[in-house]
Amino acid sequence: MTHPQIDAQLVEDMILQLGAIGRHSDTGVWRTAFSPEWVAANETVAKWGRDAGLDVNYDTGGNLWCVSQGREAGPSIVTGSHIDSQCPGGRYDGALGIIAGMVAVSALYAQFGPPRRTLEVVSLCEEEGSRFPTAGFWGSRALVGRAGPEDCNVVHDADGVSIGAAMVEAGFDPKRIGETVRDDIAAFIELHIEQGPVLEDAGLPAAIVDAITHIRQTEVTLYGTSNHAGAFPMDIRNDPMAGFAEIASGVIGHAEALGRPAVTTIGHCVPEPGGRAIIPRAVTFTIDARHPDPDAAKTMYDAHQTLIQEVATRRGLTFETSVLLDHPACQSDPHLLTALDTAAAKMEVPVMHMASGAGHDAQQMAQICPVAMIFVRSFEGRSHTPEEFSELSDCVAGIKVLAAALYDLAY
Repeated sequence: MTHPQIDAQLVEDMILQLGAIGRHSDTGVWRTAFSPEWVAANETVAKWGRDAGLDVNYDTGGNLWCVSQGREAGPSIVTGSHIDSQCPGGRYDGALGIIAGMVAVSALYAQFGPPRRTLEVVSLCEEEGSRFPTAGFWGSRALVGRAGPEDCNVVHDADGVSIGAAMVEAGFDPKRIGETVRDDIAAFIELHIEQGPVLEDAGLPAAIVDAITHIRQTEVTLYGTSNHAGAFPMDIRNDPMAGFAEIASGVIGHAEALGRPAVTTIGHCVPEPGGRAIIPRAVTFTIDARHPDPDAAKTMYDAHQTLIQEVATRRGLTFETSVLLDHPACQSDPHLLTALDTAAAKMEVPVMHMASGAGHDAQQMAQICPVAMIFVRSFEGRSHTPEEFSELSDCVAGIKVLAAALYDLAY
């Protein structure tokens, strides 16, 4: 094999070109699903595909596909990521995975001709849920059959616009979203920025992702008795805020004791009534807890529930819990991990294995095909912010690994 040649200047030009669409806060982007900026960004990717000699089409869910048709019949090898952003976000989150796929597949086609097995680059729709909060992973969920016409009328943005109406505005027919489902994908490899500091700490440009974490977000409400903050003695209070403080410290301390990669975050807390001199009647808060190992995740969640029950009982409180989000852990496919490790060695890119602490489209795609991911180092671990940045050399290193793996899998 002649190693695929990756044009660093082309990568930089594409990052800047795509980053200019929906530009916000100088280095950031604001590009929500089905918005004019989103449409323009996808059309830019479509032009790149046509210019490279690839077949270009949209599916009925809003995903864009650029296809290098294989010489042999059979399921496709797919790479890509999402093109929507946070509000505002950075120019690398999601977008770099699409750029990486376009550069890799176009370079392979130019250097080696049509692949043996079909290669496809996909620009996925509404991964972030930044416009439609309950529609996260919309494009990849549609591909695996988890988004249907009935969802199009019940998912809304902050202005009350349904995702179905937004699809119509962008030229899609929500009644046909069921046609998005694919059963002919042999593998999905997603390149993404790390969004954390692990690679920077390790001094490495890229990583092979061997698992995507289990994410569970739970809303808890503790109920007690509201009273005067000064006149009511501590030893006879039923104070839900005191219970919250103990639980918050306990669940965070549990993750700290478990060590990496366990993480737990209390991101939201609302006391009611919320007066400065009032013992609250109730406290509602969220627990975001993550671990990529299924058994360890279950142990962590069980420990949280046990702690909540014990604290509430001891303090004379009642409670309610509700799971708001529950994405099970996703293990990368061993065959794809081997392909990526081999590719990194061939391209002389130093890598490590690590788990992803964030959710990704690959987690959804795992329901219909083997998946794996490549991470590219993030400056200071920053992401979901206009300050998000990855060095060009690191981006190119990750793309080299992707291109070499795609060559082995498809050529």
